[in-house]
Amino acid sequence: MTAHQSSIVDEAPPEQAWALLNQLDSAAMVDVRTKAEWSFVGLPDLSGIGKPLWPIEWVMFPTMAPNAHFVEQLLDEAGGNLPGRIFFICRSGARSMSAAQTVAHVMQGSGHVSHCTNVAEGFEGDLDADGHRGTINGWKAHGLPWRQS
Repeated sequence: MTAHQSSIVDEAPPEQAWALLNQLDSAAMVDVRTKAEWSFVGLPDLSGIGKPLWPIEWVMFPTMAPNAHFVEQLLDEAGGNLPGRIFFICRSGARSMSAAQTVAHVMQGSGHVSHCTNVAEGFEGDLDADGHRGTINGWKAHGLPWRQS
């Protein structure tokens, strides 16, 4: 891709995202949930495949105000050199899609084009019949690696 082309934003279910993270040489994941979610619910664990996981709040807990420095923080985490593919994850897939679209838009015309992929279903997935997440779909429900602090 050349700098004048658009960045790509697509979506992959958790198991496909995990497989792609395993296969690709230049890939990373950004968890856009809040610090409270990371602490109490957990984080994807990419240590076994040697890929970076960058926790960067899309909205900031407890006010849930948008993080005006999100893209800047992402560039800082990446050392100014974004990988060829970035996977974005949140609780259910909505915030992460917004973050992926924003990053793709900002990177458009910057000379650095990344393939941005939203992880559909997110970390916890949809609510089940009892109003609980993490049981019917999402990163955790698919048995993919994760950890808690």
